[in-house]
Order: sequence, then structure tokens, then C-alpha cells
Amino acid sequence: MFEKQSVQGAYFALAAYSFWGFAPIYFKGLDHVSAPEILIQRVIWSVVLLLGILTYTGQLNALRIERRKIAILFVSASLLSVNWLIFIYAIINNNIVETSLGYFINPLVSVFLGMIFLRERLRPIQWIAITIAAAGISFQLVFFDNIPWLALTLAFSFGFYGLIRKNLQLHPVAGLALETLMVLPFALIGLVWLYQTGDMMFLEVDLTTDVLLIAAGIVTSFPLLCFAAAVTRLSLTTIGMFQYLAPTLSLIIAVMIYGESFDFGLQVTFSCIWLALILFTIESLHFHRRLAKQLPAAKH
Repeated sequence: MFEKQSVQGAYFALAAYSFWGFAPIYFKGLDHVSAPEILIQRVIWSVVLLLGILTYTGQLNALRIERRKIAILFVSASLLSVNWLIFIYAIINNNIVETSLGYFINPLVSVFLGMIFLRERLRPIQWIAITIAAAGISFQLVFFDNIPWLALTLAFSFGFYGLIRKNLQLHPVAGLALETLMVLPFALIGLVWLYQTGDMMFLEVDLTTDVLLIAAGIVTSFPLLCFAAAVTRLSLTTIGMFQYLAPTLSLIIAVMIYGESFDFGLQVTFSCIWLALILFTIESLHFHRRLAKQLPAAKH
């Protein structure tokens, strides 16, 4: 039974991260639409779909949260909106490589934020990994006078988002529904403004554009549901192994399909990030295996 659950979890994780990895192709199909409008449509249709899912599954009561959590949830909703906007902007402006870099950096940023805000102690090899990653980013600054702002914004916005959501302990689907509901009024105001200025593309270009914009709800919700199903069946360590699939696929798509540049500077930076992730992953696996061996001994 446990083995069957693990296999199912692996399939769900593979589906989630593969979907996220191929997401740039979807957004490239909307590169004639402005990033703010894509974000607006993503929020609106995500609300529709997520509330539909909660209604169908009889989980609408999961939307109830304590008052003290509302302000914190608004912060997480704002961070998620910034992350989505930067991600969309980067893709439609031919910067998929930098989004890939951002999500490779993200696990290391999460560890760093855990140290700062949760007072988690880093083990020696984790310190080495973070130092190597920082060296890769510094290389861009020192030798090319270029800071990968898009990548860093993606990594830190999602890192802070994960930090906040970890402490809120919300139902995954209901949590996202609440976040999108919080920014929905701003999205509707933005939609009205786009319509009045004549910049709105929805219902103004062609049927393909309309269908793609409506599909933003599925693009948002489907991988989240797969991820939620995977988390209940797999350990967090195993899930962590899958998270590198999405930025790897995005990088391949950026270079092989869309012909984005992967010059020497980026190669050095990515190499540092990859080396850091390899060290971090091997150390984490070794640490958890050692911990697992110690637990049965402690019981005796």
C-alpha cells in the first residue's frame, strides 16, 4: 500500500513540475497581451475555477480563517501577485532563461530565509552551497555589470511567500482561493481601466487569445492540485528532488525552442547554482538518512 502511494505521489509530482516547466510555452502564446492583463485574467479565472473546485468537493468551509491571519494572507497574496507578474513579464519579453535561474536559486533562498527568520541553523555544507550560489550571482555583477533582477525577484518573492504560507498552515486550494479573492478587487479595477483606455485584448483580438486567457485558471490550478496530491504521498525530501525538473525544462525550452542566449556569463552563474544545489541535495539526503537510522536506535 505504501509503495503504491509512493508511485502515485511520484506521478503527481512529475505532472506538477512538468506542467510548470512547460508553462512558458503557454505564456509565449500570449506575448501579444500585456503582462498586467495576463495577470488580471489569471486572477479572475483562477478565482472562478478554485471556487468551483471547492464547491464541487464540498470544501467551501475551508475558506474560513481567523481574523488575525487576514493581514498576513494579504501580504502572501501580494507576494504571489508580484511573482506571477514578474514571471509573465520575463517570459513574454524573452527572458525565460532568467526565470529558470530564479527557480533554481529559490531552494537556496528558502534555506537562507529559514536561517534569518526561523533561526534554523545551517550545517557547514549548506553554508558552502549558499556561498557558491552567491559567488555565481556576484560574477554577473562584477564581470558583466549586470544583476539578474528578474531571477532574484522571482526567487525572493516566492521564498518569502513560502515562508509566510508555511506559518499560516492553510488548505492548499482554499489558501490560493483566498489569496486570489483578496487581489480580485484590484484585478477588476485593472480590467475596467484597460477597457476604458482601449488596451484590453480579451474579447478584442481573436478566439484563440480569449481561450488562452480563460485557460489561465487551469494553468494556475492544475499543477497546484497535482502538487497537493504529491505532498500527501511523498516525503518533503523526495518532493525536493522533483522541484529542479521545472526550471530545467524551462531552460531547455528557452534555449532550444526560442533561441534565447546562454552566454559565458550565464553559463558560469548557472554552473555555480547547479554545483550549490548538488552539494545541498547530497548533504540533505545524507543528513535525513543518518537521522532515520538514529530514530529507531533512540526508541530502543
